[in-house]
Amino acid sequence: MGHNHGHGHSHGTTSASGRHRWRLAVSFVLISTFFVIELVYALISGSLALLSDAGHMAADVVTLAAALIATRIATRPDTTGRRTYGSYRAEIFASGLAVLLMLGVAAYIVIAAVGRIGSDAEVETGPMLIVGALGLAANIAALLLLRAGASDSLNVKGAYLEVVADTAGSVGVIIAGWLVAATGQTTWDTVIAVAIGAFVVVRAVMLGREVLAVLGQHAPEGMNVNAVADDLAAINGVADVHDLHLWTLTSGMPVATAHLVAAHSVDTHSVLDQARDVLRRRHGVAHATLQVEPADHDGCHELSW
Repeated sequence: MGHNHGHGHSHGTTSASGRHRWRLAVSFVLISTFFVIELVYALISGSLALLSDAGHMAADVVTLAAALIATRIATRPDTTGRRTYGSYRAEIFASGLAVLLMLGVAAYIVIAAVGRIGSDAEVETGPMLIVGALGLAANIAALLLLRAGASDSLNVKGAYLEVVADTAGSVGVIIAGWLVAATGQTTWDTVIAVAIGAFVVVRAVMLGREVLAVLGQHAPEGMNVNAVADDLAAINGVADVHDLHLWTLTSGMPVATAHLVAAHSVDTHSVLDQARDVLRRRHGVAHATLQVEPADHDGCHELSW
């Protein structure tokens, strides 16, 4: 009665970010190429805003590389026999790395800005404006590539938000260059840099909460646990539902386990088939491990956790 009715988990399944791997690859080439250019001109111009944007670019390069590596690891066959769910969580860890990099860049910007208070830094606005505009174009191109996958994959979303932050940095560089050129006050360069840092922190915290929700095995976003239990209980022949657990393995891969108490003289195969259909069709759960128990079975006791 406790068999899983053909619910084997295929480690060859393509994850959500795996389907968008080519977007990550093209964005990586684009951003890494421009990062070198921006870093050189940031050092030449002496602009903190431009240097902070180059820092964002560096974080983009690392984030995109980590996302690409994670998609490869996620589909790698398990040779140890211990990773019974495969290595899909590598994509979530890559998203966590993106959060840490974004926070690190933001902290660097603020520290550098505080260090400039009271000093008269020389800033060349020409390179700021030119490189800022080119950087904006490169970031917009990457955003257009990654946007389609950001809603499907937390891994791609981490890379996407990193590029969003860098796009804001490029806009900030252009604004800072224009203000410094118009007023002659280099303080604007520092002010804009701090504003960019604050923007990055907000984005990082939002993404970090999603990453922790997956690692903490919370119910998938937008999925009502009570609604799932009610739908399973409404199946013909099901007398009770308990030990229901819902979580996300990686983006696009919600997982469920549950015990279904079947009424007397009920075809358990039919119950399993109906339950699988309900979970897949109504709640998007393609992988579920279900245990069917007879109504007079008293050997199953709900755990306190």
